[in-house]
Amino acid sequence: MTALAASFVPAVGPYLRAIPPSRPRLALVDPRLRRNRILQALTDETWARVSPQLQLIECRTGTILGEPGVPSSYIYFPVDAVVSLLCVTHDGASSEVARVGPEGVVGISQVLGGPSASNRAVVQSGGHAFRAHAEGIRVEFESGGCMQRLLLRYTQSLLTQMGQTAVCNRRHSLQQQFCRYLLTSIDRAVSNTLAITHERIAGMLGVRREGVTECAGQLQRLGAIHCSRGHIAVLDRTVLEANTCECYGVLRDESRCLQMAV
Repeated sequence: MTALAASFVPAVGPYLRAIPPSRPRLALVDPRLRRNRILQALTDETWARVSPQLQLIECRTGTILGEPGVPSSYIYFPVDAVVSLLCVTHDGASSEVARVGPEGVVGISQVLGGPSASNRAVVQSGGHAFRAHAEGIRVEFESGGCMQRLLLRYTQSLLTQMGQTAVCNRRHSLQQQFCRYLLTSIDRAVSNTLAITHERIAGMLGVRREGVTECAGQLQRLGAIHCSRGHIAVLDRTVLEANTCECYGVLRDESRCLQMAV
């Protein structure tokens, strides 16, 4: 793991900065920083080849990691950050089609041979991620072995998530969508409190903010959540599960299958 420390480079923008390896709390030799499930599942031999390519970075909320149609040299393995993949229309509107946390990777299309991503990738919940040059990971992927198996299995999971999200947004009520959103966010978070506004959730779901505020008020009266300025704390997830649709169960089961696969 010492090779990771040697790969440290200076900061890369106001919202995305590298973590100096000298900070004890985030020492690159700390195995807890391999929380990303794909990296955790690598064999020792594969990890030895991949780890020198990884750079630990801090991702702040709102950071854009990729734009549709814009080539990118990097892919990201979230550690405790959560990234939203958004479909953007010509008039600038957008809706979330998938979310990536410690279970996956951002920029999978570059590894699979695509010239660029088809979605905007925005950090929804700030935290940390390992960044790597897409070309290096693609070489490892094309050599076969566990990296190829893991990334192909994750791609299947991502496609399932996108398809289920599309159905949910079209067929289910806003309250059901809102509960699904909160549950899938908490499942990826490190705590039961989300630092997010009603307006941002409305943007992710492609609905009006007033509708999200109304749903949040109803759930707060039921004791499921508590809303404060820019934060939503989940107090009773059983209430959320009772008020969501079957889509959450499909996504939860797919996530469990992915964990078993890796």
